[in-house]
Amino acid sequence: MIPNEVLVNVKDLKMYFPVTRGLLRRKIADLKAVDGISFTIKKGETLGLVGESGCGKTTTGRCVLRLYRPTEGKIFFEGQDISLLPESKMRPLRRKVSLIFQDPYGSLNPRQRAGSIVGEPLKVHRIGTGRDYRERVAQLFRLVGLDPDMINRVPHEFSGGQRQRIGVARALAGEPSLIICDEPVSALDVSIQAQIINLLKELQSGLRGLTYLFIAHDLAVVRHISDRIAVMYLGRIVEVTDKESLYDNPLHPYTRALMSAVPVADPFVEEKRDRIILKGEVPSPLNPPHGCHFHPRCPLSARECSENTPVLRDVGGGHEVACLRV
Repeated sequence: MIPNEVLVNVKDLKMYFPVTRGLLRRKIADLKAVDGISFTIKKGETLGLVGESGCGKTTTGRCVLRLYRPTEGKIFFEGQDISLLPESKMRPLRRKVSLIFQDPYGSLNPRQRAGSIVGEPLKVHRIGTGRDYRERVAQLFRLVGLDPDMINRVPHEFSGGQRQRIGVARALAGEPSLIICDEPVSALDVSIQAQIINLLKELQSGLRGLTYLFIAHDLAVVRHISDRIAVMYLGRIVEVTDKESLYDNPLHPYTRALMSAVPVADPFVEEKRDRIILKGEVPSPLNPPHGCHFHPRCPLSARECSENTPVLRDVGGGHEVACLRV
């Protein structure tokens, strides 16, 4: 692995969903789920993607996985532009990119045995047969902390944390270089969340070059696992930097508001620190505001914010922010 080698490079990605009306399904508008974002992920690192519900995080992950064909923009994976590749040419790449789902209760087939669920990618990509297949499935169970004797159980015989471990094992089956984690711990108890996060970190340190795009809205979880963090608001990335800089010195007004909402365990610190309460509601992605999407709710908003669209710019040390007032 080349140090700092870029695995994923997303440029000006847009994903619009048509809104139709009437018997003839006439298009009347576009829902702008992702509206022109750019970011990179280096080999072996974890990029956290955070923001409130509906900001476009999951859509971004599905575009990188090419479950959606982007409306505009480029997605480079290992130097290859995959944004417009036909499905026939995407199949060999599917093995290199996998997904861990949010809901461990709904993402596993209730009629399928655990060993069959974990081994399904091996069959799809024709990796191993017979004894090799069984040994590989057992190895994957051990890798995620499950007893191989559980292979013949069905999902309802496992706890929520065990089900998510099965999901992690399934994601690892094809030996991918990129795993997209779509809020993998949000449906779990707090103690189980820590176990899954620690498992993902151990796998990354043990499997050299394993890379994560970690999508979440829990800032504490993202801080624990991420190397760099990108903050999204209404389809756009507003700030990108390493986790220390983001938590110690958030620059974008939206990021500051997010950080002020994170509870602190020390009651004396919690009592003295300032809380930023945002006015209004998140605008609809059907009709986002002109200029900066955040300006109707921003405490630093000026006239120029409604007229000009800010772009991500480096303000020093790799800390990028999309704000005209910073």
